[in-house]
Amino acid sequence: MSKLTDLPKRILIGRALRSDKLGETLLPKRIALPVFASDPLSSVAYAPGEVLLVLSIAGVSAYHFSPWIAVAVVVLMFTVVASYRQNVRAYPSGGGDYEVATTNLGPKSGLTVASALLVDYVLTVAVSISSGVENLGSAIPFVIEHKTFCAIGAIVLLTLMNLRGVKESGKLFAIPTYLFVAGVFLMILWGAFRGIALGDTMHAPTSDLEIKPEHEGLAGFALVFLLLRAFSSGCAALTGVEAISNGVPAFRKPKSKNAATTLAMMGLLAVTMFCGIIGLALATDVKMAENPAVDLIRDGVPVGADYTQDPVIAQVAEAVFGHGSFLFMVLAAATALVLFLAANTAYNGFPLLGSILAQDRYLPRQLHTRGDRLAFSNGIVLLAGAAILLVWIYGADSTRLIQLYIVGVFVSFTLSQTGMVRHWNRLLADEGDQAKRRHMIRSRAINAFGAFFCGVVLVIVLATKFTHGAWVALLGMVIFYGTMTAIRRHYDRVADEIAADETPADESVRPSRVHAIVLVSKLHRPTLRALAYAKLIRADHLEALSISVDPDETRVLREDWERRGINVPLKILDSPYREVTRPVIEYVKGLRRQSPRDVISVYIPEYVVGHWYEHLLHNQSALRLKGRLLFTPGVMVTSVPYQLQSSEAAKKRARKRADWSAPGSVRRGPVERGNRKG
Repeated sequence: MSKLTDLPKRILIGRALRSDKLGETLLPKRIALPVFASDPLSSVAYAPGEVLLVLSIAGVSAYHFSPWIAVAVVVLMFTVVASYRQNVRAYPSGGGDYEVATTNLGPKSGLTVASALLVDYVLTVAVSISSGVENLGSAIPFVIEHKTFCAIGAIVLLTLMNLRGVKESGKLFAIPTYLFVAGVFLMILWGAFRGIALGDTMHAPTSDLEIKPEHEGLAGFALVFLLLRAFSSGCAALTGVEAISNGVPAFRKPKSKNAATTLAMMGLLAVTMFCGIIGLALATDVKMAENPAVDLIRDGVPVGADYTQDPVIAQVAEAVFGHGSFLFMVLAAATALVLFLAANTAYNGFPLLGSILAQDRYLPRQLHTRGDRLAFSNGIVLLAGAAILLVWIYGADSTRLIQLYIVGVFVSFTLSQTGMVRHWNRLLADEGDQAKRRHMIRSRAINAFGAFFCGVVLVIVLATKFTHGAWVALLGMVIFYGTMTAIRRHYDRVADEIAADETPADESVRPSRVHAIVLVSKLHRPTLRALAYAKLIRADHLEALSISVDPDETRVLREDWERRGINVPLKILDSPYREVTRPVIEYVKGLRRQSPRDVISVYIPEYVVGHWYEHLLHNQSALRLKGRLLFTPGVMVTSVPYQLQSSEAAKKRARKRADWSAPGSVRRGPVERGNRKG
């Protein structure tokens, strides 16, 4: 079985790495930027379109509000980036929002933040991959016709790339991310030059269309609500900012400084790209509609169901570079690819956060350990499974999925910044140095403004998106919160139950006697080995136990036992219903009732086989017996192995692969060479 699973595993994710190679997987800033910031950078491919889609409800006349919405998003972005620069300096351990909230606001707030982030990471993968598939589908019809299948395939591929390790996957992601950023900046600069210096009039493919407003002449509260909804949609540009604070341990030293610098670079790039695309969209007269088949009008007639609405960035690129031009094709390809890779932000944030939560006993301990490639492989696989489920349920429809978005991230933003205010208040109470106090007061002011602004945005998002799907994200947060609370309660209960007492307890007192039982089916070499081993233990009472299912076989066993003169009493239990497990269990329980202070030690002969299919043919009764006996107090179960020839052949095959690192070896830590002898 090991051979069948190990070879494909090595082909897919590479050879295992030793624990002392962990430092080699740490990221320089040039790699950390595309790894951790690909989500907010790539969001400029769909965030401007989401703003225009919402505004189109009131018709094209509402588009003139988009620059003001962009300004609000820019202010929010700079506020969040400035706030998180304080976070990464104050809490460089990688706990991010979860650690900040837990330390300063309490475990319940920390768990709320963790639930929000876990939901948001899953949605990041689902939204980014679905959006990438839709962008690619505009050029390749097959992709859009099978977009759910293609989206799931992309998630699987991205999962395998991340299982190979953070640094290796980061190198793969750096080129398309930087190509996308360079392409967008070139488009903005060339578009501005054409429009301002050359005086060219650029037209988007939809510039000759008209928008049929769903609600004409909106004013008062209705208009304010529409603008707030457009603003909340534009806030998709901020998703992924928190991933850097969670991923500080993955940076090279000095970790905090490098993470803060990467945050600033990410914020500056994302803001410039977002504003540039919205500006060019207005200049080229881009039209977008939530229901383009009906609401987009050409020559007085709706464009119809056959019309494909291209994303804003594609329309602007076509207007600036020209349809089918080399730069247009390069940017289109880079946009589709970077949307796939944007999910990598979640692939780095989710496993790191999962590892911290597992260490705090809120998630299964398996999520805390690193895999063969020094990545948190269990967390990566869990994230992929959740994202695939979401993509399958929503049919890889980014328009439906994006309505679930943003809620989780602004819950974490708000609680994290509130926690940072408490953090600075606590430090200021004990700090006497005036220079340090001035620095702390300035940091507190930044975090306080961030907490207030993010709280306002959270209220806006909940009010404008709740009925459009945000309730699903809230439900997911509640499920995560309840599950993690139950896991922590279980671990705490087990820890209390198995804790060693200061005074001797029943478990530490030597039992009165040991009653040993060797299970016998036939008299062969495995049975004789088990009997010899049981004698070696020198129990107070030793007997062999056999279950009579076939009278003839039982008679042969008794005669053979007497003929060999084995000096161990053989007890035979009748089983009229041909059961093996139940008579043994009842006999052992009967012994326990007669002598509660005795320990029953059961020895089970087992075959050691060399092929996976042989496991199906042997040891099934032994497995059932062990499973039942484990639930019987005062009973110890010992397997006595007997190696068949096929196991010896398997051992020889294993020697040929001795230079391979065993799966899971890095979890046991590096081998101390100085302790070896010979």
